[in-house]
Amino acid sequence: MKIDDSIQSILDFDGDLIIVNLFEKVKAPGGATGAVDRYLRGMISKMIARGELSGKLGETCLIHNPVRSKPAKILVVGLGPREKFGPDEIRKAAGAAARAAERSAAKRIATIIHGAGGIGTLPAVQALVEGTILALYEFTQYKKGKDKKVEEFVIVESDKKKASDLKKGIEAGWVLGQCQNIARDLVNEPANNLTPSLLLSRIKKYVKEMRLEAKIKIEAMNRQQMIRARMGAVLSVAQGSSNDPVFITLRYQGAKKPRCALIGKTVTFDSGGISIKPSEGMSAMKGDMAGGAAAIGTTLALARLKSPVNLLTIIPAVENLPSGTASRPGDVVRAMNGKTIEIISTDGEGRMTLADAICYAEKAGAKTIIDIATLTGASIIALGDVTAALMSNHDELIEKTQKIGEECGEHYWPLPLFP
Repeated sequence: MKIDDSIQSILDFDGDLIIVNLFEKVKAPGGATGAVDRYLRGMISKMIARGELSGKLGETCLIHNPVRSKPAKILVVGLGPREKFGPDEIRKAAGAAARAAERSAAKRIATIIHGAGGIGTLPAVQALVEGTILALYEFTQYKKGKDKKVEEFVIVESDKKKASDLKKGIEAGWVLGQCQNIARDLVNEPANNLTPSLLLSRIKKYVKEMRLEAKIKIEAMNRQQMIRARMGAVLSVAQGSSNDPVFITLRYQGAKKPRCALIGKTVTFDSGGISIKPSEGMSAMKGDMAGGAAAIGTTLALARLKSPVNLLTIIPAVENLPSGTASRPGDVVRAMNGKTIEIISTDGEGRMTLADAICYAEKAGAKTIIDIATLTGASIIALGDVTAALMSNHDELIEKTQKIGEECGEHYWPLPLFP
């Protein structure tokens, strides 16, 4: 899908469908929606009065153009209450509109910017583009995709003074949306096609396609190098699989700041090892590398957007399988920093891989270490699937992470780290 911008009236767009919006409790729409309402001889206002349109967040209403053939359709999307409106509401509304437009078989679509007057053109456009890209995502590598696909998506603005912010917002939203979809692709990929070594090849492919070779330095340690580095914890997880582990690091230096390490748990398939999981639901364990996928997508996005950070991303990629060489419950292994670990359950493999990754990050001089992991189902028992658990020894980092998460539509809830 091509995303473009245009300085013009939404009514002058020559395409298949245009998208306008509506806040809750609005009786007479204004702005661009008001202009379209007048063009439609008050049809939107009449639908509001009849209760057919409420403006509820994510609500969509498709109107077939009774005036002329282009655009053939007008889509009204609800933005919810004005007082609760922000970037995440833009993402949700844009996503709902994009899916409805796709269902209508529209190929060429234009939209006004949702809520730019409240939060500014650049962040509003960024959220709009991000929400649209995320909503239209599908994983079709192993099956035929949907026939109804949007080919061109145009964001329309009538004020020439906003042209620069419009372009910057599209670029940021495009990068963030695409990099999140890369993470989704990696999580959806079956484990036989995403072993640790194949994941390394995939990372190299992304970096090359995005022309980031000069910005992201890729290094990878094989099993023998990991043995020499004394990474006994991560190696203990990998020893049951015939697919060798790969300890991958990505270095991006966009500033001369203290180094931050981003670690992603990357168990490309987790059977539980000798402490094997129940067969029901085990196919989902191809996604036990979601932390690594998120870290990879984040690194690519930061480099693409030239973010001023000094980042070390660590991807300890392993496969956890039972075999005659697998670790046993009761085994004692030694981590990179010399500390011994007794394995009670081989299904507690995530913390083993992260132990050596954290040691590596500390040795590399990281002042801040953030790790992302599908670490335990107990987190869902505690908090449900609305929010992720957050643990830290630094209150300021907790507050900053929560604040940024709210802006991005990602919710975190702190859990205590008692002595």
